[in-house]
Amino acid sequence: MIRTPMNNTIKFTVRQLCTTSYVPRVCVVGAGPAGFYAAMHIAKNIKSIKIDIIEKLPVPFGLVRYGVAPDHPEVKNCINQFTKLAKQENINFYGNITLGQDITLEKLRQHYDAILLTYGAEEDRTLSIENETARNIIAARNFVGWYNGHPRDRNLQVDLSGSRAAIIGQGNVALDVARILLSPIDQLKKTDITEIALQAISESKINELYLVGRRGPLHVAFTIKELREQLKLSNCKTIWRENDFIGVEEIVNDLQRPRKRLTELMLKSLKEQKSQACDSNEKSFRPIFFRSPNKFLVDNACVNGIELICNKLLGDKLEDQKCVATEDKEILNCSLVFRSIGYKSIKADESLVFNTSGCVRNENGRIIEDQSSEELAKLYVAGWLGTGPAGVIIHTMSNAFQVAKNICSDLQTGTRCRKDGFDGVKKYLNIPIVDWNGWEKIDEYEVNQGKKSGKPREKVTCINKMLDIATK
Repeated sequence: MIRTPMNNTIKFTVRQLCTTSYVPRVCVVGAGPAGFYAAMHIAKNIKSIKIDIIEKLPVPFGLVRYGVAPDHPEVKNCINQFTKLAKQENINFYGNITLGQDITLEKLRQHYDAILLTYGAEEDRTLSIENETARNIIAARNFVGWYNGHPRDRNLQVDLSGSRAAIIGQGNVALDVARILLSPIDQLKKTDITEIALQAISESKINELYLVGRRGPLHVAFTIKELREQLKLSNCKTIWRENDFIGVEEIVNDLQRPRKRLTELMLKSLKEQKSQACDSNEKSFRPIFFRSPNKFLVDNACVNGIELICNKLLGDKLEDQKCVATEDKEILNCSLVFRSIGYKSIKADESLVFNTSGCVRNENGRIIEDQSSEELAKLYVAGWLGTGPAGVIIHTMSNAFQVAKNICSDLQTGTRCRKDGFDGVKKYLNIPIVDWNGWEKIDEYEVNQGKKSGKPREKVTCINKMLDIATK
C-alpha cells in the first residue's frame, strides 16, 4: 500500500501481494530431452515447485521419440527417467499446445515465474542451389520423421525404385539414413520403425549409396560408434577412395584421441577393402570427400544426378587446412538424394529475437530482452534452440542442467508475485489438451499394436487419431 502526501489517505495497489512462502511456477515449452532434463534438475533442487511441460504434439519425448534411429533402442532408455518425473504430483504434461498459435509467449509470462523454451530445431537447412526442389530430393529430417512415425512426415513420398542414391552431408543423421536404407530387413522388423516405411524399404532397389562430404576424412562429423555400425552391416561393403586419404596416415598419431580413433578406423577399413573379394549381390556404401553439390540434374522434374564441384585443401598442416573449390566438376548419377546438412530453429513466437547463429539470443540460457518487466516471467532457453543443432543427447543434457541451475538460482534469490500457472493459461485455450493420462492411453495402444507384428510398438502417426485415443 502507498500513503499519498496530499491527503494522507491510504491507496492499495492493484499488484498482487508477494510472499516468500509461495510455490513458484515454471513452464517448460517443449517435451523433448532438453525440457525433461531441465525439469528434472529444477524439481530435484527446489522441492516446493510446480512445473508444467507443454508440447506441440499430443505425445512427449520429442527427438528421443522421433529422431533416434529405430535400431538404437538403448538411446531411448532416458524415457524411463522422463516418465518417472512426469508422474510426480508437482509435474504436469500438457500436449497438443502450439506456442505462437494456441498461446502467445506474453500470455504464458503472465501466469508463470519462469519460462524455459526447449522446442528445438524443427526445420532443415537448404543448399540453395539449382533444382533443389526437384522430386526425390528429400530432407534427411523428413526421411527420419517418416520412418520414425512423425505426424508431419506421415505422407512423405519416397521413391526407392532406383539403384543409386546419395546423401549430402557426413554427420550422424546422414549415417542413420544410410544404415536404415542398407540394413537387412529382418533386423528392422524387430524395431519400432513404422510399418509403411518397413514395407517400402523391403521393396527398395537401392544397392549403391554415396555419402558426399565437402571436406576430407579428418573433418567428418559422424562418431566412431555410428561408423562401426555401418562397417558391420551384413551384405554391405564399404568402399573408400584411396586418393581421399593421401597424407592422412602420416599425421594420425598427432590427432586428439576421439578424432585419432575415428580416423584409425577409417584407415583400417580402407586397408581391409583391398583384400576383400567383390560380391555382385552385396550392397555398397561409398563415402566420398572433397565434393560440394553445385546443382541437381533433373529429368521430368525428378532428380537424376548431381553436378559436384571438386575441392582441394590449402595450408601447411593437414588437420588445419582450408577447403577451397576448384574449377573441376564431376557428375554423380543417382535417382534419390537426401540433404543432411543440419537443422535450424523457427521463431515460434514473434517476440523472440534470434542471433546470427540462428539461436534465441541468450547468455548462459538467460534470454536477452531489450525490455523486461518484474510482472512477467523471466525467459530462458535450453537445447538446440539456445545452442544450435549439434551434439548428441548427452550434450543436450549437460546444457539443460546448466540452464536449470541458473533458473534455480534466480528463483531462490528473486522476489515473486503470485502466479496461477496452467489454471490461468487454460482459459485462453479452445483445443483438446492431452495430459499424461492421455499419453499413457496412446502409449498402451501403440504397444498393443506393435505386439501384433512382433515389434516394440507401432506408432500412431495421425494427430486426430492420437486425440481420439487420448480423450476416450
